[in-house]
Amino acid sequence: MQAPFHADLAEAPPDGSVIWRTARDGVRLRIGLWPVPKACGTILLIPGRTEYIEKYGRVIRDLTAQSYAVAVVDLRGQGYSDRLADDPALGHVGTFSDYQLDVAELVTAASDADLPKPYFLLAHSLGGNIGLRALIEGLNVERAVFSAPMWGIQIPAAKRLSAAFLPTWARMTGKRLEYLPGAGEAAYVAESGFDGNLLTTDRNHFDYFKRQLSTVPQFALGGPSVHWFLEAQAECARLASESWPNVPTQIYVGTLEGIVDASVLTKMHSNWPSAELTVINDARHELMMESPKARKAFLDGLFAFLKRPRRPFPLIRES
Repeated sequence: MQAPFHADLAEAPPDGSVIWRTARDGVRLRIGLWPVPKACGTILLIPGRTEYIEKYGRVIRDLTAQSYAVAVVDLRGQGYSDRLADDPALGHVGTFSDYQLDVAELVTAASDADLPKPYFLLAHSLGGNIGLRALIEGLNVERAVFSAPMWGIQIPAAKRLSAAFLPTWARMTGKRLEYLPGAGEAAYVAESGFDGNLLTTDRNHFDYFKRQLSTVPQFALGGPSVHWFLEAQAECARLASESWPNVPTQIYVGTLEGIVDASVLTKMHSNWPSAELTVINDARHELMMESPKARKAFLDGLFAFLKRPRRPFPLIRES
């Protein structure tokens, strides 16, 4: 069944389809599918927290221009997929393992649409957390690329003590389904200006985000619930203790990263033989939606990685 899609805001290729799918637990998801004639494979795109398909319209255009089909999902609790709390602005999920049902439905939708194999994983921020868990659990992809993956959350020094007591506070007060202290119902992009934002150094892309949210207020998502934050911290800790899959993997992070903990990415990479780490200078969190120079570094590296032979050793480089 066709789902709503704002093609003018997305600036995506015109030949995609955006549909409703239902995950195994009954949650309705919105999934976008972009076939390409004679595609050299399909990229499974998993966005970050608060994101939605339209935000990746320009990225999808770049991917399909290089002859990759694309399948992308609105994760549960955001975009047009089912919101999971009475307050639709509250970022919430039951357990992080529930996100794996979204990945499974994305793969099934790609298969049902006859999008060609091999499949490749491209995952950003929260999507990187979900995508790594999927790899560990056997997601069948040829290669994986992570953009600023949320394998650790950057907590300002002034808030670390309160964060440490958050589980006790939540248990004593019963406020796990309320906004994380310091957060609220306003979407970050909607309430912040370009100067000092943590997402991108590129005003054109920042205005692109603003335009989408102002035109379609339903896209907006505020802060996470206390429960979501505690689940996120627990899953980051679990991932750090796992044996990581022997899938050729590339990890990207910007030198101006202010949302995920870049030190965790470096530490995980150092013990992951099939993974490479690429540091992009003068880039913030949204590496696919950054300055032309940073964005080119990411996309050039992505396409070269998808097409080259395996490297038998980890690599750290700067772009």
